[in-house]
Amino acid sequence: MVFFRSISALSRLRSRVGQQSSLSNSVRWLQMQSSTDLDLKSQLQELIPEQQDRLKKLKSEHGKVQLGNITVDMVIGGMRGMTGLLWETSLLDADEGIRFRGLSIPECQKVLPAAPSGAEPLPEGLLWLLLTGKVPSKEQVEALSKDLASRAAVPDYVYNAIDALPSTAHPMTQFASGVMALQVQSEFQKAYESGIHKSKFWEPTYEDCLNLIARVPVVAAYVYRRMYKNGDSIPSDKSLDYGANFSHMLGFDDEKMKELMRLYITIHSDHEGGNVSAHTGHLVGSALSDPYLSFAAALNGLAGPLHGLANQEVLLWIKSVVEECGENITKEQLKEYVWKTLNSGKVVPGYGHGVLRKTDPRYVCQREFALKHLPDDPLFQLVSKLYEVVPPVLTELGKVKNPWPNVDAHSGVLLNHYGLTEARYYTVLFGVSRSLGICSQLIWDRALGLALERPKSVTMDWLEAHCKKASST
Repeated sequence: MVFFRSISALSRLRSRVGQQSSLSNSVRWLQMQSSTDLDLKSQLQELIPEQQDRLKKLKSEHGKVQLGNITVDMVIGGMRGMTGLLWETSLLDADEGIRFRGLSIPECQKVLPAAPSGAEPLPEGLLWLLLTGKVPSKEQVEALSKDLASRAAVPDYVYNAIDALPSTAHPMTQFASGVMALQVQSEFQKAYESGIHKSKFWEPTYEDCLNLIARVPVVAAYVYRRMYKNGDSIPSDKSLDYGANFSHMLGFDDEKMKELMRLYITIHSDHEGGNVSAHTGHLVGSALSDPYLSFAAALNGLAGPLHGLANQEVLLWIKSVVEECGENITKEQLKEYVWKTLNSGKVVPGYGHGVLRKTDPRYVCQREFALKHLPDDPLFQLVSKLYEVVPPVLTELGKVKNPWPNVDAHSGVLLNHYGLTEARYYTVLFGVSRSLGICSQLIWDRALGLALERPKSVTMDWLEAHCKKASST
């Protein structure tokens, strides 16, 4: 949603793509920041009163305006297409894809600060954008990076909680358990128990969220090293940025892998509020559960095969293609394998999306990264062939609304190229990334005083009676 109305040069970014005209005014509020105000929290303190007044005005002047009609299909079909949630940090368009505070992924790649030796946006810059609606300066990103590094210490009892699980437990189980253990230090819980006024709820929520964002890469790296590297954990390097340090703690110090991790975290950070993990985080948070409890719940949703677990399924499926047909498979052979998969009652992982109706921009930017850094990788070449083969097959099948690849269709191949081959772990990377978006929105949930979520449910008896009554009038 639009936050500010000041005109900036960034609004001219819209003019270069004709189909973006419907959103031509949605970035007019973006402002390039001066380097003098480096404190993120003070920025929010200035913004919150304005946005509180804005929400009050929306409710008082337009509270009864209808946003659409609810059909039986929506009720029994996972609430698809039903508008029912306020989510400030990003907006998903079926044709354009995701926009972070009005900026597309290519626009973020243009305007957000990058590492001195890199070209991809730093996740810290995106976090600033998600929270404030403003494009940060290089100095502001550096200050935020240092702030996160200062918050990243993880207590021993968190590691002990993870170690209490079998090392064979799914990495998402271990990761979510670690996040739950972090909850012991929740500032929001302490403040709430001390009787903090609801107008100040956002402040301890902010502290929890920044602490959580800072610590999840440490916990996630510990899980990886515990499962796959004999428990030989690698200490954090506070001189590195957020994405590079995560790569380092995992055990990957190749500069291109660090660059990939910056891109990966940025593009996976947020995808508006209706997906399972984001909605779960908001739902649980609406009960005033603290950010640790809310994010742990979100991770459990992310772990499902129909959500975040899909990224591991893609690489496993691609490797099954290679095992059965070889790396030099022709497009015709690949087409036969795709039909074989579909005819066995399975789906082609990485294709289709609940909202998008075109190729996912997150897929596109990963493809561009591959073309730049690993054009000759055999699995990337196979992914490129799939891009040509799968959509026509799914279109011919006639049951798929979106035959185009999504973000999961590409990420595993990139990670595999740089040595992170353990596909079972990939959803943890997704979880680390998603902390930026979910936590940013949780802060605004508390700042805006958003209500406890409580939709109405009905039975099939009620639906049948309602439909019978409606058909008779």
